[in-house]
Amino acid sequence: MNADKVSHEVQFLVDANFGVPGAVLVSNKNQKEFYLESIIIEGLVHFKCHSWVQPEKLHPEKRIFFSNKVSTLFYKILLHIYFEVVTILKWHGITCFCKLWQAFLPSETPIGLKELRKKELRQLRGNEEGVRALSDRIYDYDVYNDLGNPDKGTEYARPILGGQHRPYPRRCRTGRPSTKSDPKSEAPANESMPMYVPRDESFGDVKRQTVDAGSWKGMVNNFFPFLKDSSTKGEVINSFSDINELYKENPFNESDWQESRKNTRFPVKLNKMIKDSTSDAFKFNPPKIVSRDASCCLRDDEFGRLTLAGMNPISIERLKVFPPVSKLDPSIYGPQESAFREEHIICHLDGMSINQAIEENKLFILDYHDTYFPFVNSINAHPDRKAYATRTIFFLTQMGTLKPIAIELSLPPINPYTPSKQVFTPPVDATTCWQWQLAKAHVCSNDSGAHELIQHWLRTHACMEPFIISARRHLSVMHPIHKLLHPHMRYTMEINARARELLISAGGIIESLFSTKECSMEITSFAYKNWRFDMESLPADLIRRGIAEADPTEPHGLKLLIEDYPYANDGLLIWSAIEKLVRDFVKYYYPDSSSVRSDPELSAWYYESINVGHADIRHESWWPRLSTPEDLVSILTTIIWIASAEHAALNFGQYHYGGYVPVRPSYMRRLVPNEHDPEYATFLADPEGYFLSSLPSLREMTFLMSVLDILSTHSPDEEYLGERKDLAAWAGEPEIIEAFYRFSMDMRMVEKEIEKRNANPKLRNRCGAGVSPYELLVPSSGPGVTCRGVPNSISI
Repeated sequence: MNADKVSHEVQFLVDANFGVPGAVLVSNKNQKEFYLESIIIEGLVHFKCHSWVQPEKLHPEKRIFFSNKVSTLFYKILLHIYFEVVTILKWHGITCFCKLWQAFLPSETPIGLKELRKKELRQLRGNEEGVRALSDRIYDYDVYNDLGNPDKGTEYARPILGGQHRPYPRRCRTGRPSTKSDPKSEAPANESMPMYVPRDESFGDVKRQTVDAGSWKGMVNNFFPFLKDSSTKGEVINSFSDINELYKENPFNESDWQESRKNTRFPVKLNKMIKDSTSDAFKFNPPKIVSRDASCCLRDDEFGRLTLAGMNPISIERLKVFPPVSKLDPSIYGPQESAFREEHIICHLDGMSINQAIEENKLFILDYHDTYFPFVNSINAHPDRKAYATRTIFFLTQMGTLKPIAIELSLPPINPYTPSKQVFTPPVDATTCWQWQLAKAHVCSNDSGAHELIQHWLRTHACMEPFIISARRHLSVMHPIHKLLHPHMRYTMEINARARELLISAGGIIESLFSTKECSMEITSFAYKNWRFDMESLPADLIRRGIAEADPTEPHGLKLLIEDYPYANDGLLIWSAIEKLVRDFVKYYYPDSSSVRSDPELSAWYYESINVGHADIRHESWWPRLSTPEDLVSILTTIIWIASAEHAALNFGQYHYGGYVPVRPSYMRRLVPNEHDPEYATFLADPEGYFLSSLPSLREMTFLMSVLDILSTHSPDEEYLGERKDLAAWAGEPEIIEAFYRFSMDMRMVEKEIEKRNANPKLRNRCGAGVSPYELLVPSSGPGVTCRGVPNSISI
């Protein structure tokens, strides 16, 4: 919608005995859709619509809009002056009929609105048939059968995700016809049948322009460096200076790109960039988080720090058993034992025995063995992809930092020159130094894939979509829980639809840029088998990973076993504030268990989220019950946490943490050589060259950096945690408004506390020489790539 706002003022006579208008039925007699922002009956009631209304020829049924509650004072006046408003409002072909409305919960809905409330939900649910048009507002479910394109060739065929063999959350149904070569696979979106999302879930103008401008920026940055010397073809990296040449000398001013977003025409932006600088215009802004020291490789201390305060801070676990043991079926994947031995780590434990170090919570692990091992052979079959299933053991030092002390690289047996399991420890000479660097790079490659596919995509984007679909289908817009969750569902379905089309599809960005190639989405299905909603709350997740223990004497009821764990420390502040807001909210509307159990919309929402949205794991015993107000508080707090803070911590640092590829490669092209390997002599002769040749090509680096930049960008219309633009919806309920104001103040206090922590020299994982502050959970942010800011929803 690019048109300016248009207001229409209408005067009309009313009958004095009708009451307060509660709903408006709207028909669009025009030829095009329009966006209806609000309808105001002055001095009486306000209808906040914020929805697209389609032409009557496309959607004959009238749209239903319910009013906001009027003020308590107004209701007191109504006790003395009872009157009626009868409206037939003709507004450019729009016909409106107003009815009384005073309630939120289904049981309190006035008789005149009960059928309208049910009718609107029926319209949103549809009939589960037909191809969805972009003008539709229908929410129903489907499996992930649209990721492949078998008509393009067998190499583009992908298995269906969702079902007994490959369990998966459900996504929004689009209804496109099947492919010619596989009737079970849905044909890819195209110009005649574009990717569908319900109309009100689509991007607004500012968001769409921001994404489009970011795409132009990425295309130019990705393309221009290779015009200088086309002979390289983007493949050859001669030295680290070739990589450093991709970056500007001085930090980029994001406001330049914000200006350019006002006009999305490519030539205008291109000319401005040329005028600004002929030498730096097409280079990347240097990531401000990862320091590029002389070696240009990842230092051990930085490796440990970023595990706690980096792009993926939710994979680290406490080591409980040594050696670690695989949970994979040994009849399929071989022995479960690890190659780690006491002699590998004992000298790094500050004089402790291994058992003592485990008992004193000093040993931690990044364990990607079971995640990658079933897929390693498929990955390594590609000539330009080489991967291991990795495990890394860390020791918690007296300074509160993590020190990597051993790395295990595992392969299924492939040839006599490559052992199936290798263990690397901190270097003692030049040769082992470079082997150690290569081993760390392979760990980071594992971590990059697990972060993007499992922690980021699966646990936030994919697993939340069923809750959103079900909420739209079963919670009326009048329902208080719908109103509470509405800001936390913004843009998520559009983001997920774009991801299915461009990111996670066959031959898409993820397969092109990460080691996992065509196995990418199968890996997420494999991981989904271990996903548990009851473990997605921050306290439960920290306890499950062994990072925290329940302790009622601590501020948040938890004792962190790594005291300086920035993600957990800051996250608990936000978690507690969300929980307090939700508890106040639920207590107001649901004073007892019977009020929860007697709400049919609430029950239908939660039941369908599990039994249809997560159908493949619906029978798991761990699903939380919804019987009491405290149950509801826990469920809603978890959903809001995932959609806001957890997603923000995983998403908005991607460029600044991952934008310098040598320290965090998305894939590797060579294995670590050993003395029996034919490539060992090449490695000894030029270890730096071998390391560089193991990284993605320059062209792939710039492609990755462009994508990470787009994913890390806040649009100017972002709505952040603590901001509510719909407080008028609770105009007659000061208790709710006060709860939101307290929450807003809590977010301000969180910002101040994080700023204070980042300046504390005792917290070495977030403060010190060359150490970047941890700001990913600072609630507010300006637009652009800021490496901070917690939006209300999964909005990119």
